[in-house]
Amino acid sequence: MSDRIKIMFVCTGNSARSQMAEGFARHYGQGRVEAHSAGMEPSRLNPYAVRVMREQGIDISGHQSKAFDEALARSMDLVITVCGNADERCPVVPPEVKRLHWPLEDPAAATGSNDQVLAKFREVRDQIEVKVRGLMSELI
Repeated sequence: MSDRIKIMFVCTGNSARSQMAEGFARHYGQGRVEAHSAGMEPSRLNPYAVRVMREQGIDISGHQSKAFDEALARSMDLVITVCGNADERCPVVPPEVKRLHWPLEDPAAATGSNDQVLAKFREVRDQIEVKVRGLMSELI
């Protein structure tokens, strides 16, 4: 039996925010966290998310956008929604599964030049990193 803490990050498309959170949780979890991510309407891994995570030394290029799996969510210790849509649509989990909501802006909705879009992705990435590091310091 594993004594690792099981966490699932959920957003709408599982393309950016939840993927970055999963990457940070794996990195800062020091092998003591089993991190997953999922989307209510999975799409594809956003290349900007891959790029800005690589800047932090974390490779999420092998991740795939995955559909929310209610059975898997029920086996988690913690389910964290990272957008309002996922928070509203995420099914009720058993009381033993803690649920948190991190209302993060969707960087994939950013418009403008390539540099402006990258800046938004970096901003959201940095917010996620702070939240995940804080969570890891509480959990491990």
